[in-house]
Amino acid sequence: MIAESVLVLFGIGLGSALLLALASRLLYVYEDPRVARVEQCLAGANCGACGYPGCPGAAQAVVAGKAGANVCVVGGPASAKAVAEIMGLTVEEREPERAWVDCTGGRRAEAVYRYEGVADCRAQHLFHNGAKMCPEGCLGLGSCVAACQFDAIRMGPDNYPVVDPERCVACGGCAQACPRGVISILSMSARLTHLNETSDCLAPCRQKCPGQIDIPRYIQQLRRGDVAGAVLTIKERNPLLLVCGRVCPRPCETACRRNHVDSPVAINMLKRYAADWEMNSGARLHIPCAPDTKRRVAVVGGGPAGLSCAYFLRRLGHSPTIFESMPLLGGQLRYGIPEYRLPKAVLDWEIEGILELGVEVRTGLRFGRDIGLESLRAEGFEAVFLGIGAWLSSAMRVEGEDSEGVMAGTEFLTRVGLGADTGLGKKVVVVGGGNTAIDAARTSVRLGAEATIMYRRSRQEMPANDEEVLGAEQEGVKFMFLAAPTRVLTGPSGRAEALEYVQMKLGEPDASGRRRPEPVPGSETTIQADTIIAAIGQKPELACLYLPDQTCPLEETKWRTLAADPDTLQTSLPDVFTAGDMFTGPNLVIGAVGGGRRAARSIHQFLTQGAVTRPDKLQRDMIPYTLFSNVQDVRPRQRAETPHLCHGRERTCTFAEIEGPLNADQALAESCRCLHCGLTCYDRDPEPGAA
Repeated sequence: MIAESVLVLFGIGLGSALLLALASRLLYVYEDPRVARVEQCLAGANCGACGYPGCPGAAQAVVAGKAGANVCVVGGPASAKAVAEIMGLTVEEREPERAWVDCTGGRRAEAVYRYEGVADCRAQHLFHNGAKMCPEGCLGLGSCVAACQFDAIRMGPDNYPVVDPERCVACGGCAQACPRGVISILSMSARLTHLNETSDCLAPCRQKCPGQIDIPRYIQQLRRGDVAGAVLTIKERNPLLLVCGRVCPRPCETACRRNHVDSPVAINMLKRYAADWEMNSGARLHIPCAPDTKRRVAVVGGGPAGLSCAYFLRRLGHSPTIFESMPLLGGQLRYGIPEYRLPKAVLDWEIEGILELGVEVRTGLRFGRDIGLESLRAEGFEAVFLGIGAWLSSAMRVEGEDSEGVMAGTEFLTRVGLGADTGLGKKVVVVGGGNTAIDAARTSVRLGAEATIMYRRSRQEMPANDEEVLGAEQEGVKFMFLAAPTRVLTGPSGRAEALEYVQMKLGEPDASGRRRPEPVPGSETTIQADTIIAAIGQKPELACLYLPDQTCPLEETKWRTLAADPDTLQTSLPDVFTAGDMFTGPNLVIGAVGGGRRAARSIHQFLTQGAVTRPDKLQRDMIPYTLFSNVQDVRPRQRAETPHLCHGRERTCTFAEIEGPLNADQALAESCRCLHCGLTCYDRDPEPGAA
């Protein structure tokens, strides 16, 4: 009986073995031995940042040809090189990515209810979008910290996440865990091309800045003594910080929350402090650029828009060439802004830093005469940026304005910038109320003339910067308000001797919102003048677009500017883009800089993706809920005063720079006035006696 049982068991075992042997042959799956070898080259973190299910899945994707040698974001170049050797592949250079936190709210974001649930941001977010007033900011429960497998993120002292860039491998775990989108995985190129979105942590000053500079971040860096970091933060949005630190009218300061406490933070003075620190340090900071793409772009116009566009294109890895009609780059920065406001040596230093990145320049070439769209395309340029500016002056439309001694403001300032003979007389009347009129009058004083500004409205309506108007008054420039020219009177030689004008009165507001000036009948009188400078407006010279016997394929607006999509700055020709005064009409330098960056972003997308896109939540206007005026628990602090380098008669006898930078102590004190605002949060002063 026992023997029979043994035989039965033996038979069952033998049968099973035979069946398994047969199954192994029938069901055998071959695995390429390279899969195991590739997997050994990967980091073994199984983080999933590559987009595949762990390192085994990534290795199989590489062998199957679905992924490249640099599939592993953790292993880096060493891993990519090892995988490439196994697979016989080439390693493509890729920009490093890092986690980027776009929130500084922390505990400063006020609570709207007490949350007592699971200590997880995702759980809290599901309950009425979280317990904090700010609808976009960090909830502060640290789900991102728990999700990070590399100990690269921690909750900072203000209870918002802080990333250690040395440890971060851009696996994306923190970004996936964050329900608010506070954390993103970004490369340098992604940061350079990011446009403000309504879901970003945008302080009011950031919303107002035409260049979209991260103002709170760079001021915080200055407060910590990291001046180099502040410079690099500014240069992610603005390559002309030395220029803007001197000539920007500071629209950002009009939106500063400290306006509701005392006076705005001296944002522009802090920008100039950082910019001058780099220039005077003896060495330029290293500006990283993306891997070279070999894609060529023609940038027509070397003013602020063109310089900005070329700078960002180069940082994105492309090869821009600037075509400029004048002998030197700078546009209106060089030929329209006087030396006492913007020294040419400073401008040259800033432009040199842009060109050193690898930007080619060709001067003395006029668009429409020496070059055109077709010739640029034939030379191999894949896209064209048009930033020619607004050089054409508006006429006064009065009798005798073509007489000797009458010139446009831009013409006069350009002659001064070129060192050419201006033909200036002794008694100058400047017609207009903008910055060009002020610059022309103050320049005339420095050239030994008596200068009077004639403006058809009152001082309150003058579009010129208040500081520039005050500076002109201090230097002896006279003002005639509510007066408009009617006729230029000439002498026997045909040169201007006087200007006839009529008194004006203000009527109802016009389309600009200002009261419309109306002539007072019978009030005509004259003022002696041997030089009359018309500075009543400028517009782009679009005739350069029209080649002989050809029609222009580009569209223009009723304001005589180049038509383009307002968000992408792409014209009716897909490979042609524009920005600056050619698109907006005469505008701020920082507006041209911001437009140049946006155009570079669009050109980058056009070259790399074949199409241009825009964010769904693009911030175009100020975000209403961030504009509250009740700023509590903040004590008044004295704003820094603008330092001056020369005074009194010295100012009107030379073209020496007038304004100077803050010193280190002043910059620290002013940076401490910043409330480090977010969308709704800001720094409050501690209670008296608090530790």
